[in-house]
Amino acid sequence: MNTALWIGAGLLAAVALTGGFTKVFVPTAKLAEAPGGQWTGDAGDGFVKALGGLELLAAAGLILPAAVGVAPVMVPVTAVCWVLLMVGAMVTHGRRGEGRFVALNLVYLALAVFVAVGRFGPW
Repeated sequence: MNTALWIGAGLLAAVALTGGFTKVFVPTAKLAEAPGGQWTGDAGDGFVKALGGLELLAAAGLILPAAVGVAPVMVPVTAVCWVLLMVGAMVTHGRRGEGRFVALNLVYLALAVFVAVGRFGPW
């Protein structure tokens, strides 16, 4: 079970790192032209950059605490925060009629729930 939780956290961290990096370092106008990024055209530049920064922190919070053994409870706490982020993403994409991105966010949400429950649980 521990291996599955590490894989789940690693996959989520990779998603968070990729999303955070693009939101922080790619211009918002360019993001708005990309598939799934059209919502950034309606959001402020500061909001998009702040969201990207939070995603970069999430990537670290899903891996580093357990890897170094310092405050490992932060892994499931970060996973719960990722669940909340995915709910917001699903609402945003749903309002825009982007069903395939809602489904993708639902997969990420389910993976985050798995990591949160598994790391809060007896394993």
